[in-house]
Amino acid sequence: MLNAIAGGGTFLAFPTLLWLGVPSIPANATCTIAIWPGALAAMLAYRQRVVLPRGKMLAMLIIAIIGGWCGAQLLLHLESSQFDACVPWLLLVATFILAYGKKVAAWFHRAGKMPQILAWGMLVVTAVYGGFFGAGIGILLLAMLYMTGLEDLHEMNALKVVLAVGMNASAFFTFLFSGVVAWNYAPPMIAGAIFGGYMGAKVGLRIPQQQLKRVVLCIAIVSTMYFFVDFYG
Repeated sequence: MLNAIAGGGTFLAFPTLLWLGVPSIPANATCTIAIWPGALAAMLAYRQRVVLPRGKMLAMLIIAIIGGWCGAQLLLHLESSQFDACVPWLLLVATFILAYGKKVAAWFHRAGKMPQILAWGMLVVTAVYGGFFGAGIGILLLAMLYMTGLEDLHEMNALKVVLAVGMNASAFFTFLFSGVVAWNYAPPMIAGAIFGGYMGAKVGLRIPQQQLKRVVLCIAIVSTMYFFVDFYG
């Protein structure tokens, strides 16, 4: 529901799996497995809103898919201890994105269209990050789309969903056959993601998003501090 209404569901799902005893890499992979079906359903609902030229859209989607695969491969080739050391910093980055990402995106919007090579480069980095961890990926994609000069928010939201599904699809299938998914938790999480996404779409307009975002941000800050103390304390 958080993902559907305000974003930030990873700040609940990922730490909860860790606190349940799931190692960090399987916990991360399981979150991706659980969230992707709901994102796919959202993409099908949004597909009519994407009006970019087919060639540009296809190029962006290919970059998203390849970048997501590279991020997933990077995760699988890390030792658990190495990823454990990354977790507090990844949560810190994601918390920053959650807190200031829209302001950064708005700054890009006011600054106008950026050089194409910078926008494409940001898409590559964002896609790799999405396959590797993915928290806050929607806001990062929105900032990148502002850089390309797009202005229609509905079109950008639709394209954001399509690109997120692309990069998570390659990560999804990479993790699916990797043997790292915690399958005792994945099925109920998938069911929860689908049901929560549906309910979020139903009740989203009646919930003050700004207040909900503050709650998510508090959870993100507490989780980040906890993992910094737990690993470095």
